[in-house]
Amino acid sequence: MAETQFSPGVISIENDQPIINTQPIQVGAAIIGPTVKGPVEIPTICTSYSDYVSKYGNTFTSGSQTYSYFTSISAYNYFQAGGTTLLVTRVTSGSFTPATSTLIPNAVESGVLSTETNNLLNSLTGITGSAGTYTISGSASGTGTGFIANITLTDNTTVSTITTTSGGSGYEIGEVITIQSHSIGYGAGNVGTNTSITLDNSNIVNNNAFTLETLSEGEIMNSISPQNSDGSLPSGSLDNLRWEIQSPDTDEGTFSLLVRRGSDDTESPVILETFNNLSLDPTSPNYIEKVIGNQVQSINTTETEYYVDLTGNYSNQSRYIRVKSVSSPTYEYLDNAGDPKTEFTGSIPIASTGSFEGAAGSNIPGPSAGAGKYYETINNTNNTQGLVSSDYTTAITLLANKEEFRYSYITVPGLIKDFATHTSNISSLMANSQQRGDTLAIIDLEDYQSTLLEVTNEAKTINNSYVAAYWPWVQTLDPSTGQQVYVPASTIIPSVFAFNDSAAEVWFAPAGTARGGMPTVLRAERKLTKTNRDDLYKANVNPIATFNATGVTVFGQKTLKKKKSATDRINVRRLLIELKTQIGDLAENLVFEQNSTRTREDFISQVNPLLSSIQQRQGLTDFKVIMDETNNTPTTIDNNQLIGAIFIKPTKTAEFISLNFNITSTGTDFS
Repeated sequence: MAETQFSPGVISIENDQPIINTQPIQVGAAIIGPTVKGPVEIPTICTSYSDYVSKYGNTFTSGSQTYSYFTSISAYNYFQAGGTTLLVTRVTSGSFTPATSTLIPNAVESGVLSTETNNLLNSLTGITGSAGTYTISGSASGTGTGFIANITLTDNTTVSTITTTSGGSGYEIGEVITIQSHSIGYGAGNVGTNTSITLDNSNIVNNNAFTLETLSEGEIMNSISPQNSDGSLPSGSLDNLRWEIQSPDTDEGTFSLLVRRGSDDTESPVILETFNNLSLDPTSPNYIEKVIGNQVQSINTTETEYYVDLTGNYSNQSRYIRVKSVSSPTYEYLDNAGDPKTEFTGSIPIASTGSFEGAAGSNIPGPSAGAGKYYETINNTNNTQGLVSSDYTTAITLLANKEEFRYSYITVPGLIKDFATHTSNISSLMANSQQRGDTLAIIDLEDYQSTLLEVTNEAKTINNSYVAAYWPWVQTLDPSTGQQVYVPASTIIPSVFAFNDSAAEVWFAPAGTARGGMPTVLRAERKLTKTNRDDLYKANVNPIATFNATGVTVFGQKTLKKKKSATDRINVRRLLIELKTQIGDLAENLVFEQNSTRTREDFISQVNPLLSSIQQRQGLTDFKVIMDETNNTPTTIDNNQLIGAIFIKPTKTAEFISLNFNITSTGTDFS
């Protein structure tokens, strides 16, 4: 169905005669799937496998078990085969919040301030510590089960301000209290055995507090198992981060912030980044938000077409963290004489260290966490590796926005067309590709160890020239573990496309012994016979064949278009995508230009050399461009329309080769 035009722009119309009218896209792969770390649901370009690993990781280790992802294996193979740009979109299970850490000026490092062992002790005295936020812990006692009752906190003879998470005179074990005093004593009250009050930096509330948030590393799903019972990060987790405050200078109102590896220790700190002479004064050039950055990306889902929103005034200079908030900035720390103002002298953090903590909703990562787990053996029967199908929905919808994201083929390894729970997402993926008109979706029809009949029957339910399917599954090496794993074909096919595009052109068939080889594949799940390949090809499924001489090879290049057409071949479909990319970009420059003979001639003068070049490189056998008074009538012009007709004859591939051997008699003249 042709797009209805309500605002200025370029419409792309394709008529299978073949004849096209244009719209663009960039050659390169897009992949959606789980990763070890990285920005969640935010499509991000990777330019090498090392770049991918730095942003998204490759494996997750929990105890003796290592977990890998189709996503990482696909990225590795893509770049090994010559791919240059990969658009990666990470998906996760359940709700997700990046890890954060809140720092309070003059806060002390996390730890137990005091521990008392007397049962039902009626008074605790002589406990001193900084003002801040504390968590009640210990045995249950008092007026109700699980409560420490009627605690009164005093600063000498003055009752201190006490804020709790629930209020009231009874306080639960684990409840947070905020104390605004420096010398703390406890009045009458029933206190349980082994009661302690512990400092919890992650919950500190103070007028001058600031909160840091991880950009990628340190997120909840990067930490090693086991998780804390509430899903929070254990301190010093392998891929977690920690912070360190150094060089606090109350005279200048500055301090230094170090970003450290969470697995390091005080004796052997691993410094990832250092930010010196930070200030809490927004007027200072060293204001913490300016130096570190405070921007965050989020997905706007209020419109039909999702897009990525960017909030925050200062671009992120840190690779690891951003400043989430500064609750009450300190304006003009110094007075006119250059001395610190008395009211702000306590606003600078003291030298200390702390961890980032986060939560991932109701699902705690780990192999024993049930259906909501994040890490799973790669050959699990549902093939979503700890995710459910709905976890992919937002990413698939987001990448349907062709004005925001440009790519020429897309894959979501692990989603299987035949799985009832995956049907909606696969249908959306196929529909999005067709509606965009500038990308090819690579899908998997059936699960591991399916039958050929199941595959062909599933293929017959699809009629879409913007979709391609391959079979069977293949075995390859996980680059990070060295283990042999079976993966769906869509995991490896982007590498075949990448090699084709680097060795030849997008309008060449990514198939056959020249460009369809799969050198990283150890074996196909099953060895296809000639009859098997015939049955698959009749159903428009591309066979992954095994030959003694050449190994595992892609031996087909059909799209899933049922009707006989030039676009039932991948090389022609990708040729049209390339033409739409380049000619569409040229046409975009004509919007709001004068609809005149000169404009039309300028356009033709640019398009003809382009098509001629593609013809010389075997993409076309012939072409013709018409943009003149014959298709731009006075009525057309008065309607603010500019029409171009581009006729092309795509070069077809030789797939069915017949060799006729004729035996002649001796003395036959061949001249």
